[in-house]
Amino acid sequence: MGKPMPRVLVLLFLLSVLTMVVITRWGLVMDNISTTVPQQTRHTRELFQAAIEESEKRHQTRIEELQSRIKDLEGILNSQRLQRENVTASMNESESKSSIVHKYLSDKLQAAEILHGVELKNEFEMTAFNRFTLHRIYLVDPGLGKRVVEKPIGSKRRDLYEVISYSVGTLNEQRKNMSKIFTISDFIEGIYRTDPASGTHYELYFRNINSKESGRYSKVAILKPFGPLMTAINTTVRTRETWINIILPLKGRLDSFEIFMKNFVDVCIAIDKHIYLTIVYFGKEGLDTVKNITKNVSHTYGYKFMRVINVNEEFSRGRGLQIGMETWRSKDVVIFMCDVDIIFNAEFLERCRLNTEKQKKVYYPIVFSLFNPKLVYSLENRTIPSIKRQLVISKTTGFWRDFGYGMTCQYLSDFRAVKGFSEGIIGWGGEDVFLYKKYVRSNMIVVRATDPGIFHLWHDKVCPVTLSADQYRGCIRSKSFSEASHAQLGILAFKDQIDIQKLHRKK
Repeated sequence: MGKPMPRVLVLLFLLSVLTMVVITRWGLVMDNISTTVPQQTRHTRELFQAAIEESEKRHQTRIEELQSRIKDLEGILNSQRLQRENVTASMNESESKSSIVHKYLSDKLQAAEILHGVELKNEFEMTAFNRFTLHRIYLVDPGLGKRVVEKPIGSKRRDLYEVISYSVGTLNEQRKNMSKIFTISDFIEGIYRTDPASGTHYELYFRNINSKESGRYSKVAILKPFGPLMTAINTTVRTRETWINIILPLKGRLDSFEIFMKNFVDVCIAIDKHIYLTIVYFGKEGLDTVKNITKNVSHTYGYKFMRVINVNEEFSRGRGLQIGMETWRSKDVVIFMCDVDIIFNAEFLERCRLNTEKQKKVYYPIVFSLFNPKLVYSLENRTIPSIKRQLVISKTTGFWRDFGYGMTCQYLSDFRAVKGFSEGIIGWGGEDVFLYKKYVRSNMIVVRATDPGIFHLWHDKVCPVTLSADQYRGCIRSKSFSEASHAQLGILAFKDQIDIQKLHRKK
């Protein structure tokens, strides 16, 4: 019994030692496990968290980029939508306007006396046709040239050739598959007239190329309608501070000058008050009288805007006007080139301002020229009234002097720009036409219009034989027009027959 106990104790001792060793070793390993695993886990977790945050940032950035792109696309889509809406609205508006214009032109065609007759109130409403061929126009209204037949030139020629060409195209629309077609040479003649309410009506006749049978023609009727009204200019014109310098070349004619100055006082001094008068007097005879008249007017009315320039040369209207302008030293001014036989009112002076524009527009009024009062009023068994009462516009008192270009309003700077008159012109006439042609051939607007506020008083006209052939012919022509109307001259020509008829009626 004594021997087994030590063995057991030794065994237990060994087991305890072994247990201590195992516990010691395993306890150290567990400590390592318990400390190492959490450290690795935290590190991994931190890396994973950082990766997640980085990814979230990238995604957020991408989202913001996409959102910005979406906004841009939405803006583009909205812009395109608005453009489509504008285009649609514009197309609708264009279609609407096109429809309105089409209806307007259709109404003009229906209203015109081209498809059917139009009831008129009297014979004076009737507009006559002018007949034309390729090379001639037979005019109802002879116009400025007073020609009853003329060759089409300028805008008239372009207009007629356009109409003829259009008609040829219209005829050939029905002949597209035919070898023989219409040409301008097939045109025979036509007629045209202009109705202020609808447009120009043309009727053209062509040879019938389908048959050689006489009495067969191809006809085309065309209406060139006036389009709807369009506003070209809408502005304000100020005339209050615009001065006019009246330049008056003069030699003798003292009675006429007194009449002129009386009108100058009544109109320019009493009403307008913005008029300067420059008198260019040729020679010495009568000079003192002219100076005394202007001096008396100046003292009586306290009007200082007048001067007399004396020139010791042979009279030349163009030279006198040129001198009057060369002596002007003040700022740019409207020039009214005038004659001593001219009577005008305040309305004319205002139109003189309204129809002139620097570097753009000049005014050439068509003056109403009075007939010889001794003939006009004696034929009516009336006494000759005062000059003021003679200023009546009618076919028995005078005529529109559409062949005269002497009276004109224009800026001095424009006159200088076209280099004025030809100094080679001496005596009566020629300088006005010379200057007028310069403006017509320039880019200036020439306002040529009748003016009821300016009159040319009748006076006996002397045509010197020393004038050139053209000047003398023009002088005689002017003199013949100025005496009386065609009807009044006819009454004078057949006065003997009229007197015989009166005696016959008394029996």
